[in-house]
Formats: sequence, structure tokens, C-alpha cells
Amino acid sequence: MEYVINLIKIIIAVSIINVWLFRFKQATTWRGSNAQNMKQEFEAYGLPEWLMYGVGGLKVILSLALLGSIYYNQLEVPSAFGIAFLMLIAIIMHVKISDPFKKSLPAFIFLALSLIVALVQ
Repeated sequence: MEYVINLIKIIIAVSIINVWLFRFKQATTWRGSNAQNMKQEFEAYGLPEWLMYGVGGLKVILSLALLGSIYYNQLEVPSAFGIAFLMLIAIIMHVKISDPFKKSLPAFIFLALSLIVALVQ
């Protein structure tokens, strides 16, 4: 089971880092509203630019901590719950602007995977 949990951690972390560091300025199917980049997505949610950088930084830090938890178990629960919380907020933001369910799907998936990591011991 440890190998499965570690694989889930890697999938979560690499996916989040990809979105926030490599696809930040790119359009994706999952962006809220009709946003073409992360800045437009946060504008669609009615959130300020400074918060975008704060959320992004926090997601990257939590993702790195989740990867670190492969070797340092004490990082596992707080980083997984932190990511789960941020994914819940992402879902709420999609609902707030009446996005179709499809746009919330990645957040739902990563919420579920993060909770699996945090709760399955």
C-alpha cells in the first residue's frame, strides 16, 4: 500500500507544480470561466492578483512537502490536508461562477486523492 500512496503523492505534486509553474500562462480545458491563463481565471473568480501568487506559492510549497513526505512521514498529513483544503476552495470558486462540473473535475480528483493520502495509514 505504501507504494500506491507514494505514487498518488507524486501524481498530485507533479500535477499541481505543472499547473502553477509550467502552464500558468496557458489556456487549459479546466480554467474557470473562459480564462486563457491563471491571472484571467482569478479575475473571473473576483479574486485579487496578490492572492493568486499566494495561493500558487502555497500550492507549490505543499506539493514539495508532499513529495518530501515520501522520506519524512511527518510532512504527509499536513501537506495532504493543506492541498485538500485548497482543492475544496477551488471547487467552491468554480461553483461560485457557475462553471460546468467538468471544470471542477481536477479539483474533485485531487481533493479525493489528497484525502486518501491524509487518511489511509
